[in-house]
Amino acid sequence: MLLAGRRVASALTRTRLIDTAARASLRSPAALHRLLSALAVLEQRDGKLNSGSLSAITAAQKLGGSIHAFVAGSSIKAVAEEAAKVEGVEKVIAVENGAYDKGLPENYAPLLVENIKKGGYTHVIAGHTAFGKNLMPRVAALLDLQQISDVTSIENEKTFVRPIYAGNAIATVESSDVIKVLTIRGTAFPTAATAGGTAAVEDGVDPKVDSPTEWISEDLAKSDRPDLATAGKVVSGGRGLRSKEEFDRIMLPLADALGAAVGASRAAVDSGYADNSLQVGQTGKVVAPQLYMAVGISGAIQHLAGMKDSKVIAAINKDADAPIFQVADVGLVGDLFDKVPEITEKLSKA
Repeated sequence: MLLAGRRVASALTRTRLIDTAARASLRSPAALHRLLSALAVLEQRDGKLNSGSLSAITAAQKLGGSIHAFVAGSSIKAVAEEAAKVEGVEKVIAVENGAYDKGLPENYAPLLVENIKKGGYTHVIAGHTAFGKNLMPRVAALLDLQQISDVTSIENEKTFVRPIYAGNAIATVESSDVIKVLTIRGTAFPTAATAGGTAAVEDGVDPKVDSPTEWISEDLAKSDRPDLATAGKVVSGGRGLRSKEEFDRIMLPLADALGAAVGASRAAVDSGYADNSLQVGQTGKVVAPQLYMAVGISGAIQHLAGMKDSKVIAAINKDADAPIFQVADVGLVGDLFDKVPEITEKLSKA
């Protein structure tokens, strides 16, 4: 009887040792990465993939684990096949339904939630764009989670870095939510290349939720110049340009000479010098081009929040004490109505 007791004790000891080893293996980085799974929500318009939204895949790659992409809309097959070419993506989940073409959150959010539940994802990532900012808070609310917005860096699977107070402070946030719902700043994560991948395309779940919102129309500003959000060069005009006519006369030839996108400060937009789609700043677009040229912009904190990550900042202003010169790499003090046409002429000849 004593021998049998020793055998039982020995067996229990071995079991405890095995359980301890199993728990340790589950806590290892390799095991954790196997458990992680991210869903990158991609944008499309008129059957074309928004390449800027591929930054969500780059962000997902920082986490490790499996990566799936999600797209929805009409004529979605070509978009899904293009997304499937991104290296590192294991699967593209596509929902073919014209009701999701405009990304209205009233029906798109329940659609995304159903597919998140089906996939059992640990992270859901979208760009911090008009689409992402409209959709993801509703998704987080439906899942009873807290969204982490405008992420600029991913430290690990539960720790993220984001700017607060218009970029004047950087917060490191640790989330204990079962599913992390993130929007990421596109300029902080390079756009993933659509080459080398061979992901499978799979039909997603479509709950076909009726939307109380009806899409009526849209009025888009179209331009042959580079897109402001993704351009490598940006020239922005401010209140110092005095009028819309002067803004167009000074800024547009400069942009064409540089092959740059045109931006504007909030003061210029509020004064009617430029369309609000061109606004750069805390309440406009956040850009980080190779070259950012600020013309007649004083450098208010709200504007700096939208462009201070640019690689090279050049400023032209007649006020030598303007705050813009504190962040500029290159500064020119002078009358923009004389200096900018001179620069434009030299660039055109070059």
